[in-house]
Amino acid sequence: MLASTVFFASMHACVRYLSADIHPFEIAFFRNLFGLAFLAPFILRNGAALLHTRHLNWHLIRAGINVLAMLIFFYALAITPLATVQALSFTAPLFTTILAVFILREKVRLRRWAAVVVGFAGVLIILRPGAQPIELGAVLVLLSAAIWAMTMIIIKRLSNTDSPMTITAYVTLFLTVISLFPALLFWTWPAGMQWFWLVLAGFAGTMGQLCVAKSFAYADTTVVLPFDFAKIIWGAILGYVFFAEYVDAYTWVGGVVIFAGATYVAYRERQIEKQNRS
Repeated sequence: MLASTVFFASMHACVRYLSADIHPFEIAFFRNLFGLAFLAPFILRNGAALLHTRHLNWHLIRAGINVLAMLIFFYALAITPLATVQALSFTAPLFTTILAVFILREKVRLRRWAAVVVGFAGVLIILRPGAQPIELGAVLVLLSAAIWAMTMIIIKRLSNTDSPMTITAYVTLFLTVISLFPALLFWTWPAGMQWFWLVLAGFAGTMGQLCVAKSFAYADTTVVLPFDFAKIIWGAILGYVFFAEYVDAYTWVGGVVIFAGATYVAYRERQIEKQNRS
C-alpha cells in the first residue's frame, strides 16, 4: 500500500506537469493506453478465461462512469495543489457508504454515519466556505470522488461473480476506448520528453492499482489502509519541489479528519463482513 501511494502521487505529478501543454482529457487517454500496454502481456497470457463474464453490460457501464470520474479528476489535477487533491480524494469511501444505503439498501448504523459526518467535517476545514472562495478544482475533486463512489458500488456487485483481474482487465480495455473520444476534441500530438512523462503516468497508474490489489491480498483492509495517508505526504513533497506549492495547516488538519472518517468506515464495513461470514 505504501508503494502504491508513491506510484499514484507520481502519476498525479506527471498529469499536473503535462497539463501545462496537453489537455487533461488527452492525458487521461494516454494514461489508459499505456496502462493497457503494461497489462497486455498478462491479459494475453490468460486469454479467454480472464475475459469470461456474464455481466459485460455492467463492465461497460462501470467503465463509462469511471471515465467521467477520471476526466474530472485529471482536470482538477491541472488546477489544484497536489496535496489538496489527495486530501479531498479520501472522501470517495464516504460517498460510497451513502450511495450503498440508497442503491444496495445496506443498513448503516450510528457509528458509520458518525464517521461519515466527521469525514465531511474535514472537507469543511479544507474549503472553509465563507472564510475564502471555494476553488473550482476542489469542487471537481469532490465531484469525481462522488462519481467514483458509483463505480465502487458496481464493483461490489461484479465481485460476486467476476475475479478482480477480470474486472481490472475489462475496465482497462473499455477506459482506453471510451477516453479516446473526449481526447480527440482537444488533440495535440505530444513531442519529445512529453512521451516519456505520458508513459511514466501510465506505468505508475497501473503499478499503483496492482500494488493496492496485492496489499489487500496479503493483509486485512484495516492493516493496510492507514498507509494510504502517505499520498498526502508525497503530494506535498512533489508539489513543493516541482510546482512551488505550499500546503497550509487547514489542508493537513482537514486531510487527517477526512482520512480518519474514511478509515473508520472501512474498519466498520470489514467488521460487519466478518460477522456476517461467521
